[in-house]
Amino acid sequence: MKPEDNKFADIPLRVKTWIYIIFVFALGISHPLAMAVFTAWIGLQSFFEFSKMFRIPSNPVISSICIGIAQFYLMFYLNIENYFLYSSILGILILAYFLLKSSPSQLYGIFIALLVCLFSFPHLYWIRNSMNGLNAIIFIVVVTELNDVFQYLMGKFFGKRKIAPHISPNKTLEGLLGGIFLTIILSNILGFFLLKTDGIINSIIGISLGISGFFGDIFMSYLKRKTHVKDTGTLLPGHGGLLDRVDSLVFNAPLFFWILTLLIKN
Repeated sequence: MKPEDNKFADIPLRVKTWIYIIFVFALGISHPLAMAVFTAWIGLQSFFEFSKMFRIPSNPVISSICIGIAQFYLMFYLNIENYFLYSSILGILILAYFLLKSSPSQLYGIFIALLVCLFSFPHLYWIRNSMNGLNAIIFIVVVTELNDVFQYLMGKFFGKRKIAPHISPNKTLEGLLGGIFLTIILSNILGFFLLKTDGIINSIIGISLGISGFFGDIFMSYLKRKTHVKDTGTLLPGHGGLLDRVDSLVFNAPLFFWILTLLIKN
């Protein structure tokens, strides 16, 4: 069988990369300070990838580092209310800076990048430092990422009916439903041990994260189609860029923090 004919040929490389991802993730969530650095790095790298995707007219390295540093200080030294206030001011200033030198499509990309980097991903930091703390961040990341894996594998094995062929041709109804089903099972297992919640709550969380994660993936696929790129970067061999790997968390992190965590309060 030719490598291009084997639809599972990329799995060994993906697994190898997953080992590195798990190691970095374990270090990142090990301490609140480490989590702040880790989350700021996610924002930095994501803004860099957005900058490359939308060809934002500035040095992507410098602007991304500035975003990462500002985000670290805002998260680590401010409460959540003040964070939203000052990060909104920061976002407005950044948009104003690019207003006269960017096209409408570039401004659209900058706006999306700021929403994702400054307002979506910081929820990971707040999850780590509230509620069930370490258990909660392990739960949301593991369930979200394995939901992606489940949908990918179910689609590979059983996928026939495409859901969004013009946005993400590999997404199938069988992959979506099979992935959500396995995610519900995983959510019940991890929820019992990590969150100490009952089966009904765990199932609600599993269904919600499965569906929300799917739309996060579709959303990023839409942006890649719009900017005519296959992957958001090359940081993670076999996966693409960081945004390719954490796209589901764009929606899942805020959802888990603001809505679903109401169900798992102690």
